[in-house]
Amino acid sequence: MAAKSQPNIPKAKSLDGVTNDRTASQGQWGRAWEVDWFSLASVIFLLLFAPFIVYYFIMACDQYSCALTGPVVDIVTGHARLSDIWAKTPPITRKAAQLYTLWVTFQVLLYTSLPDFCHKFLPGYVGGIQEGAVTPAGVVNKYQINGLQAWLLTHLLWFANAHLLSWFSPTIIFDNWIPLLWCANILGYAVSTFAMVKGYFFPTSARDCKFTGNFFYNYMMGIEFNPRIGKWFDFKLFFNGRPGIVAWTLINLSFAAKQRELHGHVTNAMVLVNVLQAIYVIDFFWNETWYLKTIDICHDHFGWYLGWGDCVWLPYLYTLQGLYLVYHPVQLSTPHAVGVLLLGLVGYYIFRVANHQKDLFRRTDGRCLIWGRKPKVIECSYTSADGQRHHSKLLVSGFWGVARHFNYVGDLMGSLAYCLACGGSHLLPYFYIIYMAILLTHRCLRDEHRCASKEFRVSSTAILPAQTDFL
Repeated sequence: MAAKSQPNIPKAKSLDGVTNDRTASQGQWGRAWEVDWFSLASVIFLLLFAPFIVYYFIMACDQYSCALTGPVVDIVTGHARLSDIWAKTPPITRKAAQLYTLWVTFQVLLYTSLPDFCHKFLPGYVGGIQEGAVTPAGVVNKYQINGLQAWLLTHLLWFANAHLLSWFSPTIIFDNWIPLLWCANILGYAVSTFAMVKGYFFPTSARDCKFTGNFFYNYMMGIEFNPRIGKWFDFKLFFNGRPGIVAWTLINLSFAAKQRELHGHVTNAMVLVNVLQAIYVIDFFWNETWYLKTIDICHDHFGWYLGWGDCVWLPYLYTLQGLYLVYHPVQLSTPHAVGVLLLGLVGYYIFRVANHQKDLFRRTDGRCLIWGRKPKVIECSYTSADGQRHHSKLLVSGFWGVARHFNYVGDLMGSLAYCLACGGSHLLPYFYIIYMAILLTHRCLRDEHRCASKEFRVSSTAILPAQTDFL
């Protein structure tokens, strides 16, 4: 394994501008050790209904032109039965299986076999071999950061095919969308099951495993913290970024190609969705090294929540706006289009600058300038559950002086822009903003719960009480 053990860590860094002098206790790290009834009920609900939700949305577009109430009305009024709807659903095909296998294999090869070269000629980009955060067991994993390179090469091949090679139609993803859904589900369940078995019998780092005693919770939330195969193949990093996020922009391009094939042109709404979501995707890969210090890598274990979610939920529900616009080619007025574009760009600016301020504060241990001034901090100490004393610095300047999670405000503004590009005729495109609001609120509550288990003692403050929200 490409990692180095650090039994005595002098300094570890936690999320949102907090710098810890010692590693946080294992009891406070990652997902729960014990499962309460509400958590268990939530897990079982998601395991049962999340796959159905994805199927329902995609089926509603395929059979009811994206009308979410259409299937329910037909069943209630007797115009259709569940068996009728299922019979109209395209099954998995040999072509889809071959396409999906080729896609995943190609991304695995780009991830494992092609060291990053973008950091050698792109100013400001950080790639190549990088270290992640300290795990609860005191391990610092090394990662081959080459996501931007994989994204660029993949899209270069896509455009080369579209304009020169003509190996396949640019609409190939849309044309096989539902058969590919079954392939994605197979991979999602397979990798989640493998990760659970691996956690029990041959974990990468046994000290970083968590067992609750409940099968369903272990399966969904994961046992291993950083499951790996070989030296470099890290499950969490690969499935979080590839194949789902690399595919995100390709899926949108395929939807745009299908809109042009069906309607003779690409609408400005489709262009806006492609551009705004591409900005987010490129930002993700440009800052992939920074992503190693985020909640997905630092706190989440790898289970069905990440494995199936990254294979199915992300590529199929994050692209609903583009799919909707294939069936409903919305052409926005100029003021509407400009407003959506500005909302998306301002949201992205807030999201990126807030995260940059946090990252800069971390990397320099507070010895930096935020908005042209020395950052204000709260120096505090707390006692974790294992009785160890820790010291932290909390950033309360810049956007982090406005609110603890102002980066989420920018994220939600961008999410709303994607949805507003689709007009207001249907609810389906707005699922994304509803989901993101729930997801980010849950993350805030989860962070607050983690912090509430610690005892804070403020030793010096220079801010208003409303801003002393510890994280």
